[in-house]
Amino acid sequence: MPPTLADKDQRYLWHPFTQMQQWAEEDPVIIESGLGAVLRDVAGAEYLDANSSIWTNLHGHRHPRISQAIKDQLDRIAHSSFLGLSNVPAINLAEKLSKLTGLPRVFYSDDGSTAMEVALKMAWQYWQHRGQPQRKKFIAFADAYHGDTLGAVSIGGIHLFHQTFQPLTFEVRRAANIAELKELLNDEVVAVCIEPLIQGAAGMRLWPSGMLREVRGLCSHTLLIADEVMTGFGRTGTMFACEHEGVVPDLMAVAKGLTGGYLPLAATLATQEIFDAFLGEYREYKTFFHGHSYTGNQLGCAAALANLQVFEDERVLENLAGKIRDLQSRLAKCWQWPGVVDVRQCGFIGAVEVGPYRREEQMGMKICRALRDQGVLTRPIGNVIVIMPPYCITRAQLDKIFTALAAAITTSQT
Repeated sequence: MPPTLADKDQRYLWHPFTQMQQWAEEDPVIIESGLGAVLRDVAGAEYLDANSSIWTNLHGHRHPRISQAIKDQLDRIAHSSFLGLSNVPAINLAEKLSKLTGLPRVFYSDDGSTAMEVALKMAWQYWQHRGQPQRKKFIAFADAYHGDTLGAVSIGGIHLFHQTFQPLTFEVRRAANIAELKELLNDEVVAVCIEPLIQGAAGMRLWPSGMLREVRGLCSHTLLIADEVMTGFGRTGTMFACEHEGVVPDLMAVAKGLTGGYLPLAATLATQEIFDAFLGEYREYKTFFHGHSYTGNQLGCAAALANLQVFEDERVLENLAGKIRDLQSRLAKCWQWPGVVDVRQCGFIGAVEVGPYRREEQMGMKICRALRDQGVLTRPIGNVIVIMPPYCITRAQLDKIFTALAAAITTSQT
């Protein structure tokens, strides 16, 4: 008998954030297609995509507008270098992003980690050009997650993910709250990094209302880097989370939803002041010596432009307000379920925490496996079950997710 796809997967692949010994003992779900909020595997089984394919997909799978934009771009060109050249969709997308964020300069990369890596390096080099080489310390928050490249790992604060690589990283000062941030700020700080409103990989932990605005005020003499990789493009109910508190950071990283969840593309947006610090004669070596082979990729930029057009044409943010209320009403009922210790929401992001369970018990994974058996796919963060579906989700589909979640939580703990 020839090997199956599952056989080949377990023989050749190495999956992210996955204990592969355990993976080899499971029957993997192998996705073949998708439409709207539904994914279909190679056996024909259908599942609701309850976490938007790891927080990326906005308007649903195979949205005709985005699919067509990618096909149209393929008829022109898929990719050409951005080093010493430019291209049409990258230019048009930069204009759109600048107008949406209030940040006039756009640097493209590949994913959220690289967008943050760019922001860290820009911030560091900015102060060198400003004649303040003593600025060598970054400040990040406890339990932060900003990606998996080494700069992003350095400012990350989740022991499970980051401790192994600590010898490879640079020193970062860490604050748990505003009071600790105030104690750390001085003229040696390069920048303060924050996930606005909500910390994702920390378990969808919410910041107190007004904190982001206060952080912005405290950063009047240093730079503020906003990691909008997860929160950007409508997830919190506004296009960007910073809008909730009227904050414009000095640097902003976006990715995930930038292309609607279709292609890898990221951007780091910067103020004009930061950009201007890099201007000079070539012999001064003020150039930002950083880049990626696929910087400004035309296919990704075309998808992103179509994604933003969908926001306008389908009045996505306006329609999302009702769905946020729908999510809120369903989350409120979760308090009645056995083992639920907390329920959190930020816009169209929901989190249900069970406990107390040790990490080794993998209760979150057990619940998600039970959900999978009922046709719902999501991935936990420890004991936190994340519900973050595409914006196209219907009320009936949302009901199915929560009906399945109630059963999964109940059966997994008995």
